[in-house]
Amino acid sequence: MKTILATTYALNPTKGSEDGMGWNYVSQIARHNKVIAVTRKNNREGIEKYMEENPLEYYENISFLYFDLPAYLRFWKKGSRGAMLYFYLWQMCMPIFIKMQSIEFDITHNLNFHNDWTPSFLWILGKPMIWGPVGHHPKIPRQFLLPVYGWKAYLKDRATWILKKMFWNIDPFVKLTKSKASFIWCMNSSVKNVLEIKKEKMWVIPSVASEDINYTPGAGKGFNVLSVGRFVPLKGFDVTIRSFAKFYDQLDDAGKKESRLTLVGKGPEKDRLVGICNELGISHAVTFIDWIERSKLDEIYRDASIFLFPSHEGAGMVVPEAMSYGLPVLCFDNVGPGEFVNEHSGVKTPYLAYNKSVEMFADCLKRLHSDRFWLYRLSVGARDRYVRVFEWNTRGELLKQIYQEIPDQQMECQLVPNMKFQHIA
Repeated sequence: MKTILATTYALNPTKGSEDGMGWNYVSQIARHNKVIAVTRKNNREGIEKYMEENPLEYYENISFLYFDLPAYLRFWKKGSRGAMLYFYLWQMCMPIFIKMQSIEFDITHNLNFHNDWTPSFLWILGKPMIWGPVGHHPKIPRQFLLPVYGWKAYLKDRATWILKKMFWNIDPFVKLTKSKASFIWCMNSSVKNVLEIKKEKMWVIPSVASEDINYTPGAGKGFNVLSVGRFVPLKGFDVTIRSFAKFYDQLDDAGKKESRLTLVGKGPEKDRLVGICNELGISHAVTFIDWIERSKLDEIYRDASIFLFPSHEGAGMVVPEAMSYGLPVLCFDNVGPGEFVNEHSGVKTPYLAYNKSVEMFADCLKRLHSDRFWLYRLSVGARDRYVRVFEWNTRGELLKQIYQEIPDQQMECQLVPNMKFQHIA
């Protein structure tokens, strides 16, 4: 059993998204190895309360260190404002903090955030270092951004892309992180191309996973289309609404009566999305629900038939969650959800002209509505893919293998010999 030093900026078992993933990754490490998790001080209360209320045997393998920058280096940070700059500085100061603790460990692992332009400085500690999961969001295709959300959103997306390219090409610490890492976990196939990573030291493995909910088929009634996420341009909810509307308008009265679209989330684009529903005359068939308690979201998932998720992102945390409920996923054929879904668990649509893509999603909804046997087969396939690829314990087994095969001492060439790297298709 090895001791893993894991830096997890976002780690809180009482929250979702990145914080919840941080907790699950630490928990999976602890199933097979000891882990020293370094996180922010504001996560301490949630962690200790959760562990007290939900005792598990592997907790004895977990110890926490809590680190924040001194007040004079963080006075400017307010909530999410300045979060990425703070994260960068937090990573930079981390080795100093760790050296002051006089602790023993075998491997360092930089766990989150999942981006490919923020470096890690753990290599300074002289131990084998794992970087990742490392993520990558490609640019939102112009035809799905500018005509719908306007110049402001378009320029913001392109400015973010330019900033990331500057880090890839100019920041020496990103280059050092890439070269010093013993192993790089890429969460989609585009990461290796952007960072030009040697295939001998990387895996392409989805970072996202979900807890099993003991799925039982046949709970839903009617034909309920579901989508979950933040109401921002990246998620493509406008495509969701227009695709559903085109499908809905082709139905007879009986089909319309049993078909609904549910959108769960919140964000700055909600008013625009509501306006699109009004414009298309489908407001009576669409339900908007703000973020809700996990137990109520469970009911919504169980009542759904399809998960329509035309997101442009390079990940998609809600996709494995939907699959865990046996929901077939309809998405774009991209490096995000498109790499999570195969022909047995959903349908992937290529990027075409905006209206053509909407038409293809609508046609798919129409076929699934009329061919319930195909819908059933995709539902079974979605559940099977979740169990094989996206259940949290599968991540634990992968981490176990990685740690076993990483050498105990940092190698000069920074490569891991004889390791069976893989891409999960």
